[in-house]
Amino acid sequence: MGIIFDIQRCSYHDGPGIRTTVFLKGCQLRCAWCHNPESFLKRPQLQYISRLCMDCRTCASACPRGVHRFENDLHLVRFLDCSGCGLCAASCPGQALKLLGREMSASQVMETVLRDRSFYEASGGGVTFSGGEPTTQPEFLLKLLGLAKKEDLHTCLETNGYIPEALLSKLLPLTDLFLLDYKLTDAQELYQHTGASGGLWQNTLSTLQRWQIPVILRLPVIPGINDTPQHFAQAARIKRTHPCVQKIELMPYHSMGRAKWEQLGMRYPLGSLPDASPDQTEGWQAFLDGLLKTS
Repeated sequence: MGIIFDIQRCSYHDGPGIRTTVFLKGCQLRCAWCHNPESFLKRPQLQYISRLCMDCRTCASACPRGVHRFENDLHLVRFLDCSGCGLCAASCPGQALKLLGREMSASQVMETVLRDRSFYEASGGGVTFSGGEPTTQPEFLLKLLGLAKKEDLHTCLETNGYIPEALLSKLLPLTDLFLLDYKLTDAQELYQHTGASGGLWQNTLSTLQRWQIPVILRLPVIPGINDTPQHFAQAARIKRTHPCVQKIELMPYHSMGRAKWEQLGMRYPLGSLPDASPDQTEGWQAFLDGLLKTS
């Protein structure tokens, strides 16, 4: 059994062909720009969408832990006291409350994945396991990958790369492609903006190179944080020195996850940072392309 928060069918951006992407809850990092903050915790958690609240107060009656309080016409949610039982969400007529994350067996997940087998076969697609960070549910992930390979599906793992070596060695024979995030070059800034530290990421990349496992290097590009010539140059260097890296994909910053941070009772670290503009994105891509041509 594992905890997932979404299964997206007919996905076109998480590996080759038409795919189904399975999102597992749990992540050891806290990236300031994360657009899936509901993935941080492994357990189900409560989301409150204030604009949908009808002020009926049925949630306060349904909750056994006193999570919902009403003061001066304000609906106050004590997220830290929530056990994730989902009783308040089930009682909410306006759907202002939702429980994010559900327990599923690996076979239940694969039942959904296999519904689109014909699309995978026609397009060269398959199944992608994402998150959060899917490796934070190691046994569940290994079971899913094993079932996928038994069905002869192309498997892809979207990961931040901070994978313990013992687990990585078990993943390699079951994973056809790694979508590997490369977040920041400077170690201090990496820790500041994501909470990541140490050489585990580099070890993952080196292991993938040694095993000749295909990699797509993914660069989330955040204006004012990592949109620097040095960062792009290092990404180009990585591709040049690691032939396992097939290509580099830029992932321009967008703020679509900002509301979810607030709906989960968290402060969004980047404030009102605007989305990357088309001109910015084109400039970043042109600069990177130039580096790759000369490397």
